[in-house]
Amino acid sequence: MPSNKKLLILPGDGIGPEVVREVRRVIDWMDRRRAVTFEIDEGLVGGSAIDVEGTPCSDATVAKAKSADAVLFGSVGGPKWDSLPFEQRPELGILRLRKDLGLFANLRPALVMDPLVDASSLKPDIVRGVDIMVVRESTGGVYFGEPRGVETLPDGKRRGFDTDVYHEDEIARVARVAFDLARKRRGKVTSVEKANVMQSGRLWRAVVGEIHKAEYADVQLENMYADNCAMQLCSRPKQFDVILGNNLFGDVLSDLAAALTGSLGMLPSATLGAVDPTTGKRHALYEPIHGSAPDIAGKGIANPLAQILSFAMLLRWSFGMEEDAALVEQAVGKVLAGGLRTADIMQPGMARVGTTVMGEAVVRELDKLSA
Repeated sequence: MPSNKKLLILPGDGIGPEVVREVRRVIDWMDRRRAVTFEIDEGLVGGSAIDVEGTPCSDATVAKAKSADAVLFGSVGGPKWDSLPFEQRPELGILRLRKDLGLFANLRPALVMDPLVDASSLKPDIVRGVDIMVVRESTGGVYFGEPRGVETLPDGKRRGFDTDVYHEDEIARVARVAFDLARKRRGKVTSVEKANVMQSGRLWRAVVGEIHKAEYADVQLENMYADNCAMQLCSRPKQFDVILGNNLFGDVLSDLAAALTGSLGMLPSATLGAVDPTTGKRHALYEPIHGSAPDIAGKGIANPLAQILSFAMLLRWSFGMEEDAALVEQAVGKVLAGGLRTADIMQPGMARVGTTVMGEAVVRELDKLSA
């Protein structure tokens, strides 16, 4: 197995450093097995970078990210930086990384694990067996479109504006990611937009349809308005396999899909760039869906499992280490089946533990599974 995998870790703010610390336990465990050697570098991002470097993501951090084989990201933001001007906010750190590394396809799985069926706010028969992959376009649309801003009108009133703009090539490349994933899953893509009221939505539906007809006729394609998709996720979520959406709708719907599982603290994500035709490599960043959770930061009660599962996605997508990724995922499942719970997924009759104990439990299960 190849060694010397270059990994950049950006813990960030809030609970980010706490949950990343538990991933380091898993990495240390893998190093002890001598199956692979990780060449690890760490950097600052978000509020922590603002405090030290004066910017949410420095040129040096971007350079490190470009030279790494993969980036493991924690979380950014918190009330300490809420008063900063928009262009200096911690969240711009992750946006810059996505843009500068060309990370256009955000993959957010929403999988309801059997031990956590009762943790969902929906009825068990609704969520049991839910396994959805949301593919979100992440470098275009309203989050990056120009013009944007806040202006003062002649009458003294303020007006805010953003632009939801897409080129057909941006739509086509993320559509191919969704269709390729569906081929490896259950063969269905639900493409969401608002083609009834938005011109960018009309183009989205047209381009996705063209790609489907020309290259993926073996995959089932369903078009659905984004608001209807939100309703269907809450009423009949098991109908979905792969959900494809633009930057805004993908962001909102992936959080809604995550809520089906009972906690954002359980869900990982990957954001991928294009494959280099010469080297076969691609830039990629992996992060939990949850935020920095400043209200619980430093208390040792955060759930590290989403960060650990993000590392499993990293092993699979960037390093091709399918068996190791599956082993980490299996270890997480074993810990949950054994009854350990952090506060966010606590259920009656289970044992409540903190961040460190949960991370240690995953490593113990890895030892058992690999014995």
